[in-house]
Amino acid sequence: MKSKLIDHEPRTYILIFETGDEVASGLKRFAEENRLASSSFKAIGALSGAKVGWFNWEAKKYEVAADLQEQVEVLSLIGDVALEDGKPIVHAHMIVGKKDGSAHGGHLMEAHVRPTLEVVLTESLKALHKELDPESGIALIRP
Repeated sequence: MKSKLIDHEPRTYILIFETGDEVASGLKRFAEENRLASSSFKAIGALSGAKVGWFNWEAKKYEVAADLQEQVEVLSLIGDVALEDGKPIVHAHMIVGKKDGSAHGGHLMEAHVRPTLEVVLTESLKALHKELDPESGIALIRP
């Protein structure tokens, strides 16, 4: 993945993922290396495969909803970065389209780029913090 700062107020980056790059781990690594405390991002591109999930309320965890091991278009990838225990956490949802026009979406679990994914990430001026929500069992942003 390559990145470039394209604006200073607010800081805005373009991230270009290339064939073979894994999206979820790449976003996490970028957030950690740049010490992101509050950001939002959007992306389009194409993938050689992806796993998206859904939150199982009873089990209190994310489970795989679709494991697509084929060429797909990223119709929408959106997400945010917030701090949990002082570390940046990425939360992203994605919708992908198959060659027959059907779409699958959910929580981004894993995605492998082919040939590119173009991400625009913008930082906010104030940090966002996540705290454990006892009812859901996951960390949620608390304004």
